[in-house]
Amino acid sequence: MLIKPARLSLILFILLLAGCGSEEEPGYTRITAEEAKSIMEEQPDAVILDVREQTEYDKGHIPGAVLLPVGSIDKERAAEVIPELDSTLLVYCRSGNRSKTAADSLSELGYTQVYEFGGIRDWPYEMEP
Repeated sequence: MLIKPARLSLILFILLLAGCGSEEEPGYTRITAEEAKSIMEEQPDAVILDVREQTEYDKGHIPGAVLLPVGSIDKERAAEVIPELDSTLLVYCRSGNRSKTAADSLSELGYTQVYEFGGIRDWPYEMEP
């Protein structure tokens, strides 16, 4: 069976549209360290989440950061640290890999204001020992 060019074009167009949006968008916003610092200054109630391990956190972290290791993020543990689903969350790790995973997990748990800003190694501002 031979398909006419006009019909083939229509079929290809439909397939193209069907493919659009198949790549899932993350439920969080990626921002820079500068943007995160600005949010921290403008919203003192923003929750700064360090998703590294305890030993990494103990070596140095952003002032005011709360430790919530990426491997321990579940509905119950997240609710203990962040009771409000509409809290502004600023998520970081060492290099940016774990923070992306954590931000995705938090958005899947229903948190709506999740901002991921990469790793502490790129943080040019003050840190606590």
